[in-house]
Amino acid sequence: MLKSKGFYRGVNLGGWLSQCDYSEDRLNNFITEPDFEKISSWGLDHIRIPFDYNVVENNDGTYNAEGFARIDRALELCRKYNLNTVLDLHKTAGFSFDSYGESESGFFENEQLQERFYRLWEEVSRRYGKYPDTVAFELLNEVTCKEYITAWNRISNECIKRIRAYAPDTLILVGSYNNNSSETVPALDKPYDDKVVYNFHCYEPLKFTHQGAYWTDAIKPEERLSFDESNITPEFFEELFAPAIEAAKLSNTTLYCGEYGVIDVVSPEDTVKWFKAINSVFEKHGISRCAWSYKEMDFGLSDTRLDGVRDELLAFL
Repeated sequence: MLKSKGFYRGVNLGGWLSQCDYSEDRLNNFITEPDFEKISSWGLDHIRIPFDYNVVENNDGTYNAEGFARIDRALELCRKYNLNTVLDLHKTAGFSFDSYGESESGFFENEQLQERFYRLWEEVSRRYGKYPDTVAFELLNEVTCKEYITAWNRISNECIKRIRAYAPDTLILVGSYNNNSSETVPALDKPYDDKVVYNFHCYEPLKFTHQGAYWTDAIKPEERLSFDESNITPEFFEELFAPAIEAAKLSNTTLYCGEYGVIDVVSPEDTVKWFKAINSVFEKHGISRCAWSYKEMDFGLSDTRLDGVRDELLAFL
C-alpha cells in the first residue's frame, strides 16, 4: 500500500523543527530548498518531518502562524521536487521520547494534555488533510514505557476518530511502546480503519548503531564494535521483525519503519554493510522505511564522511 502511494524509501529531516534550540537561525537555515532538491536527486520518494508541538503552538495552546508557515513551505518544496511527506509529531505537551533532555511529563495520565493533543491534530488535519495523496500523519514519536500502552491505544484511536472528520483519506502511522520497537507492534490495537499503518523504528543492535553515543545509558560509550564483530546478518533482522510482520498480517495492514540508521563514529564501509543487511529484509517483506537522518544529528547521511560510499549506500536505503 505505501509503495504504491509513494511512501516507500525516504529520509528524515531530523533536527530542524524538533530536537533543536528553536532559534530563528536553526528554523530558517538548517534545512533549505537545495536540501529538498538533493534528496529528490537521491531517488527517494518521501521525507519525514519531525516537528515539536511548541513549534506550532504558543504557550497557551493557541496556534503559531509562523510555525505552520514553515510546514507549509516545506510541503511546497516537497511538491516542487516530487517528494511526499510524513508529518511526525515528535513531542507533544506532556510527553517526549527524550527523558534525558526534556522536562515533558504527565501526558498519559492527564486528560487536559490529551485534549490538547487531539486539538493539535485536528488543526493539522484541517490544514493538511486535503493532501491525502502526498501527506501522511504520524501521531506521536516513540512511546516509551510499557505501562503507557493501554492509555496509548485509547488515545490514538480517539485521535484518529477526530482526525477523520477533516482528513478521511490520509494515511496515519501508529507505533507501539519501547520506542516503537518491532517486537511491541503486537501490543497495538487493531487499526482504526484501512488507512492506518503500523510503525516501528530500528537501531539494532544498539551496541553497534549507537556506539559512542553520549545521550543514553543503554550502552558503554567507550566500547567499539566493527560490523563483523557484531554478527549482523539478514537473519538477525528477519527474527527481529517477525512479530511486527505477523501482527501486520493478522490486522490486514502494512509496516513502516520510520527511523533506522548508524551513528557517525562507525566507519563508512561498516555503515554500508549494516544498511545492506537491513535493506534485504525490508525489500523481501515490502516494508516501507525512512532513514535517520539526512543531515548531522550524529547520523547524517549527507555528511562528508560518507562521500566515498554514498552511491553504494543510497542503493540500500
